[in-house]
Amino acid sequence: MTGEQQSLSLSHQRPESPLRPCKLPRIDGRESTEEESESIERNMTPNSRTQRYLVAIEYIGTRFSGAQQQATCRTAMGVLQDAFQKFVGQPVSIFCSSRTDAGVHALSNVCHVDVERISKRKPGEVLLPHEPAVVLKAVNHFLQDKIIGWKSFLVRLLWECVHDLKLDGAIDEELLKLDVFLLQKSEGDIMVVDVKCVPSDFHARYKALERTYFYRLLSGKEPLSTFEKDRAWHVPEELNVLDMQKACSVLVGHHDFSSFRAAGCQAKSPIRTLDELTVTEVASSPYFPSVLDREQSSYGLASSVSVSKKLQDDSPSLAGISDELIENSGAVGFHKFGVRKRHRCFVVTARALSFLYHQVRLLVAVLKSVGTGDLTISDVEKILEAKNVMSAPPMAPACGLYLGHVNYNLPSDI
Repeated sequence: MTGEQQSLSLSHQRPESPLRPCKLPRIDGRESTEEESESIERNMTPNSRTQRYLVAIEYIGTRFSGAQQQATCRTAMGVLQDAFQKFVGQPVSIFCSSRTDAGVHALSNVCHVDVERISKRKPGEVLLPHEPAVVLKAVNHFLQDKIIGWKSFLVRLLWECVHDLKLDGAIDEELLKLDVFLLQKSEGDIMVVDVKCVPSDFHARYKALERTYFYRLLSGKEPLSTFEKDRAWHVPEELNVLDMQKACSVLVGHHDFSSFRAAGCQAKSPIRTLDELTVTEVASSPYFPSVLDREQSSYGLASSVSVSKKLQDDSPSLAGISDELIENSGAVGFHKFGVRKRHRCFVVTARALSFLYHQVRLLVAVLKSVGTGDLTISDVEKILEAKNVMSAPPMAPACGLYLGHVNYNLPSDI
C-alpha cells in the first residue's frame, strides 16, 4: 500500500468516541469454556442478546446521598450506572434490592442490570454477552475513573449557577476548585464485589429472601478514633449487653412495628417478622495483635517462654500482662504512652425479609437506651405495644448501619 493510499485509509477510520470504553485484557488470558457459554445462553432474555446480571456492590455510605438515584445528588446507583454506561457504550437502567439512606454503608447491596453487547466494529451487530468476570473487572475499572459520578452533577451545577446567579465566566475558577474537591472524594468509595448471570425475570428486589443489617456501637469515654469516624455510633456510657439481649427477645418475631416506623414510610402494613435481632460484643476495628498474641502465633511455645522471660526481666511489674490489657485497664500506671485505649465494640444484627423505613435505626436506639439504663425491659414492651413512633427514642445515626447481605435462592447453574 502506498503512503497516499494508507493516508486515505486512515482518514476514513471512525474517530474515537469519548464514551467508548478502553480495551480491557481478557480475564486470566483464557477463552470462554463450553459450560460458561451454555450458562450465559440459558439465562439470556428470549429472542434477544440482552443479558441480565446480578451485581453485588460495597460502598462507603457517608460519601453518597443514599443508594437510590436522585436528580441532583451523588448516589450509589447513579455512580454504578455511569460506570456501566462507560463500559457498554450506551445507557442502562439499574434496579437495587435495598434503598439504603444517606450515610448507610453497604458490605453487599445487590442490583440487577440488563446489558446488550453491541459490536464496536460493526454498529448494530449484537454479540454474545460478556462473562461475569469480565463485567466485574470492567465496571470496577470505570468506577476508579475520577470523573464518574460527578460529571453530570457539575454540568447541572454550572447550569444552575449561570441561570440563577447570571455570573457567566466569573464562576469558572470557583467551579474548578469545587471540581477538584469533589473528584478527590469520589475515588475508591464503591466497588463491585460479585457478578452473576440470571434469567430475564429475576428481580434483585422482589426475589430477595431476606436482608441482614449490622449496626456498630463503640462504647467508651475516649474520643472516637480517626479510623472509626463515620463508621460507628460512639456511645460514651458503658453498655450492659445482657440487658440489651433481653430487650432483643422482646422485639424479635412477628409484630406490629408501628413504633419503629419513621414518618414517610411507604409500606402498606407495619406488620413485619423480625427473624433475628441480636447483640454481640466483638473486637474493635482495626484490631492489631497484643504481645501475647504475637508470642503465641509467631514464636511457638519455646520462644514464647523466652520472650516472656525477657519481658519479666525488663519490667517485672507488668509480667504476664498483655498490651491489650494495659490499653483497656483504667488503673493508674497501666496506661502505655502513645497507645490509644480501645473502645468496646457491640454489633446489633437484624435479619428479616424486609424492613420498615428507618426500622433498624429505631430498634438500635431502643437497645442502646436499654444498655445505658435509660430504658427497662418493661419500657421496651410498652413502646412496642404503643404502636406510635413518638414513644420511641430518637433513631440511631446512619453512620453505624451496614447492609450486610441480601440472600437469594440461586441454584448453582444460574
